Amino acid sequence: MSTIVAIVGRPNVGKSTLFNRLTESRKAIVDEHSGVTRDRHYGHAEWNGKKFSVIDTGGYVRGSDDIFEDEIRRQVEIAIDEADILLFVVDVELGVTDLDDVMASVLRKSGKKVFLVANKVDNPQRIPDAAEFYKMGLGDPYCLSSISGSGTGELLDDLVEQLPKEFYDETEGLPKFAIVGQPNVGKSSLLNMLTGEERSIVTPLAGTTRDTIYKRYSKYGHDFLLVDTAGVRRKNKVKEDLEYYSVLRSIRAIEESDVCLFMIDAQSGINAQDLAIFSLIERNKKGVLIIVNKWDLMEKDQNSVKKYTEMIQSKIAPFTDVPVVFTSVHDKLRIHKALEMAVQVYENRIRKIKTSELNDYILPIMEKTPPPTVKGKYVKVKYVTQLPTHTPQFAFFCNLPQYVNEPYKRFLENKIRERFNFAGVPINLFFRSKNKDDK
Repeated sequence: MSTIVAIVGRPNVGKSTLFNRLTESRKAIVDEHSGVTRDRHYGHAEWNGKKFSVIDTGGYVRGSDDIFEDEIRRQVEIAIDEADILLFVVDVELGVTDLDDVMASVLRKSGKKVFLVANKVDNPQRIPDAAEFYKMGLGDPYCLSSISGSGTGELLDDLVEQLPKEFYDETEGLPKFAIVGQPNVGKSSLLNMLTGEERSIVTPLAGTTRDTIYKRYSKYGHDFLLVDTAGVRRKNKVKEDLEYYSVLRSIRAIEESDVCLFMIDAQSGINAQDLAIFSLIERNKKGVLIIVNKWDLMEKDQNSVKKYTEMIQSKIAPFTDVPVVFTSVHDKLRIHKALEMAVQVYENRIRKIKTSELNDYILPIMEKTPPPTVKGKYVKVKYVTQLPTHTPQFAFFCNLPQYVNEPYKRFLENKIRERFNFAGVPINLFFRSKNKDDK
């Protein structure tokens, strides 16, 4: 198991900036407003050849009227419980606050190794100000500036001395299943329901999740990473800078995933923004499963599922070979079926068809229904093979590849889908000339 280091502290002391500095990334959203980081999320860091995991957390607060603050505090407490080492970040500009004292008390009771980090020491004149933090009983403060990076080397030198010699990332190479969709369709609730723990904060307010949350799912013979994302809105609705960056995180999560569990609201149907998200998934050649959530709120008859599915297919055409599952996360209705279908989509995405089997099937079809002639010339396909790519792609070697039109390509794609299970997976067909002299 890797060593987990949690960065904790009250709001707006620079925890996310330090997280980005340690992980050499921009995973955590950084903004001058307090309470930006709501969920805890993870990254990896390396120093002097030693690797460790890092958790960024929301600011620890008490007595606030903010609907999120109680949840944020609970998320911080979970992170403290998960972590092996704690980085307690304080602000040298403001000195010791009541919240710092409360946090220090929590950390002392944890029994974990704590490094006291006096942040915002942007010049040598501020170093003496850090002496105030000695009274919290957590040892010598490490004076640093998470923005510039000054002072982080000394902290990391001492931190890695606490690490075991061996490190391995047990999640490396695992499939990534991203839960995507517009805000407030139930993405975080689905993640919490599947994992059995409240990794993501859930409230009735849209836009609660701002960062991308990773959680390993290892149950019932499955082993993969579930990714909860912020909801993707249209650009003209992205008014806050924070929300804009959250959208970027969601897009990046789609790009880095293997399969997208694409959630829509049953009552809202599939609208223009949903189609934009679906198009993004398709363009990135990701596997996709459509989850129609809040199905319990719909008035239904015996043909409702069929009619709704046909409506979805009409809107996502021509890529209609996509599994659709109707769920109610609130009532725990068919959520595990959704997961099973997502696993099947992943298996479809990595499926490899033998060249001999592919040719034995597709060449007779093309002989019976050949490509249309162009200018009196006939397209003759010599053989077909699946390319050694991460996603299903097929190369058709022929004499006149430039004369194969899009409708015929779709015809061949449909024939391939009829025989081989590529449900939920975009596939690409390429026509290439076997010899340079072919004309």
